[in-house]
Amino acid sequence: MSPRAARRDLGRRLLGPLSRLTTRGRAVLAAGLTCALCAVVLGQQDLLRVGVLLALVPVITVLVLGRARYRLACARSISPVRVEVGKPAQVVLEIANVSSTRCGMVLAEEQVPYTLGSRPRFVLPGLESGERRAVSYPVRSDVRGRFLVGPLSLTLTDPFGMGEHRRSFTARDQLIVIPKVAALPPVQLPGDWSGSGDSRPRAVSASGEDDVTTREYRQGDDLRRVHWRSTARRGELMVRREEQPWQSRATLLLDRRRAAHRGDGPESSFEWAVSAIASVAVHLASRGYAVRLVDGTEGQESANPWAHIASSGGESTSSAVLDTLSSVAPGGGIELQRAVHAAARAATGGLVVAALGEIDEQDTAMLASLHQAGTNCVALVADTASVINDAALFTQVRERTLAQVEQLRAAGWDVVPARGREPLEQTWRRIGSGRSLGGVRR
Repeated sequence: MSPRAARRDLGRRLLGPLSRLTTRGRAVLAAGLTCALCAVVLGQQDLLRVGVLLALVPVITVLVLGRARYRLACARSISPVRVEVGKPAQVVLEIANVSSTRCGMVLAEEQVPYTLGSRPRFVLPGLESGERRAVSYPVRSDVRGRFLVGPLSLTLTDPFGMGEHRRSFTARDQLIVIPKVAALPPVQLPGDWSGSGDSRPRAVSASGEDDVTTREYRQGDDLRRVHWRSTARRGELMVRREEQPWQSRATLLLDRRRAAHRGDGPESSFEWAVSAIASVAVHLASRGYAVRLVDGTEGQESANPWAHIASSGGESTSSAVLDTLSSVAPGGGIELQRAVHAAARAATGGLVVAALGEIDEQDTAMLASLHQAGTNCVALVADTASVINDAALFTQVRERTLAQVEQLRAAGWDVVPARGREPLEQTWRRIGSGRSLGGVRR
């Protein structure tokens, strides 16, 4: 080590403890040094004793504080971990002194994203050995997303408030802010109870093992069900037939093209579409549907189309969809094409519900291909024209949207355009009416 580096290292070691001084400690140290200097100049021994005493108190304090072996533990819990936009969640911090000595006053400071609110700070009195203290604070976000809460930093001070010592934790917890979910009313949906399951049980002893217990492989079947003897005999991949309850399936298609939506922030048509898909997912899952979300994410076409099967009540399915929607963002111009391709692979019978923005003739032709035998399609169309201030552009967008709505209806879709700022519940209630078209009764 060079002499200059050695001097720098020595300086850091000597001055390092002084960096723990608080403003009060620095003031007392400066007062003591000033008194000592004045005592030397004036030749006053009593004043010198006072100055030395004042200077030694903060120095000894930070030395003792730095050598103390404080051990603090922290546990954090967020309730609920999944919360809707605009609703609060509660964060609870439990701080424990697991050392054998008492620690002084503790300043706790939590790191949170600015979206969740201001940075919380707490002052805790001294903690006895083994003592635990719990503090809580609320967080709230007006935008969707996944936010990391933490880490927590603790600052310990001495009883005189002259020195401080910082301890930091690394643990962080995630808060998921999901879109607004509307309580949709029950309506008669097309395609109920069409989807998965082998509905025709037959006795093995009556027809033979290969004929009764096997069938052709379908996209999404578990490869562990492959029946190799039947596969070798028939020359095509066969799987074992398993008796399952006949379950409805619904494919939820989100149009997340940036060019297809208008407006900014929570009032934009894109956020309306996201909230619509979230509400439909919760509604259908509660009715026993197995739901699948397609939004044009790359690689989604090859994914297992029924990776999330509804449980009793559908909590697991809806939670998976809501978690995905919490971080979905507008994309480019190819996302709708990808979503339609993924939906075509997944929607082999059952229900397709699409939340769309502005569509053109090419988009209508792609969507029309989803309406096949055994597949029923419903489209919720966002009102993108309501945010336009220019009258001529407003009329142009409205007429173009209504024309594409008519074409999509002619292709067999049940299309329900949103009417301005009407609640989503009212839009959903018009499914199957076949009379509503952009606020005009036909």
